[in-house]
Amino acid sequence: MYAVIETGGKQYRVEVGTVLEVEQLEAEAGTSVTLDRVLLVADGDEAAIGRPVVDGATVTAEVVAQGRGDKVIVFKYRPKARRRVKKGHRQDLTTLRISDIAFGGRSAAESARKAADDRRTERERLEEAAAKQAAADAALAAKLAAKAEPAAAEPAAAPKTAKARTPKAAKAAAEPGEAAEATVPEAPAKAPRRKTKKDE
Repeated sequence: MYAVIETGGKQYRVEVGTVLEVEQLEAEAGTSVTLDRVLLVADGDEAAIGRPVVDGATVTAEVVAQGRGDKVIVFKYRPKARRRVKKGHRQDLTTLRISDIAFGGRSAAESARKAADDRRTERERLEEAAAKQAAADAALAAKLAAKAEPAAAEPAAAPKTAKARTPKAAKAAAEPGEAAEATVPEAPAKAPRRKTKKDE
């Protein structure tokens, strides 16, 4: 919800929490003021336009501080008349923080508070679900670790050897020291050399 207010001959668009500087109002810092010159109030798609002001609409603001604005130089002169006038001006300002916009039994501050509570409730619900999931993950990890410990304590089983196809292979498997010798194939016997004329 937002509103358009008029104060000090100027118009301002405000929402709850808006901080703005207006021309000086007769109020001390820390007090609340009510602005009745509300020209427009809008809430979502609904809007009420005043002619010139909206009946029953009020904007409440808290006075944050009283101060003065930046200096503005005003310089006047008339050519060929030797007339020069230089003045400085600092406008007295009041800093306001909008605390509520009320119209037709609705309050912008109350709506903002309910929305904040809903967001907080949703965040707490998500945090609770995340905590439950983390606890379940931790329990599962502990269970898996407990199962892994007995398996690690047992000695590793000897690998199974393939069945020997021949008696030589079986003997080589039974005697590991002689395995290299058993597996090497024997060289074929050389045929006797024929006698040639040179040999005779």
